[in-house]
Amino acid sequence: MDKTEIKADASRIAACGLYCGACRKYIKGACPGCHQNEKASWCKIRQCCQNKGYATCAECEMNVKECKIHSNFIGKVFAFLFNSDRAACIRYIKENGAEAFAQEMAQRKIQTIKRK
Repeated sequence: MDKTEIKADASRIAACGLYCGACRKYIKGACPGCHQNEKASWCKIRQCCQNKGYATCAECEMNVKECKIHSNFIGKVFAFLFNSDRAACIRYIKENGAEAFAQEMAQRKIQTIKRK
């Protein structure tokens, strides 16, 4: 699949709710994306989703705001530095579906819903 442009593709949604399809590193070919990135073995969210057979946290019945794995210190630092609201991304996916989320992120050319 061509990575040189931002396209709507639900398989490009990271376990945590970020949209890899709009990431500069992914687009440049410097990162294979969350699901194919074996170097991301440090990511507890990715590990949890893989262990449960989920593509993203949106498949889990737990509220991500209450999840200690999703709402951890590193996630909070990431949210602050990148003005990212990954929990809002997961809520969007739960409410509208992965395809609609991928469409929205590709159309807006962004990786994440911004914090308010």
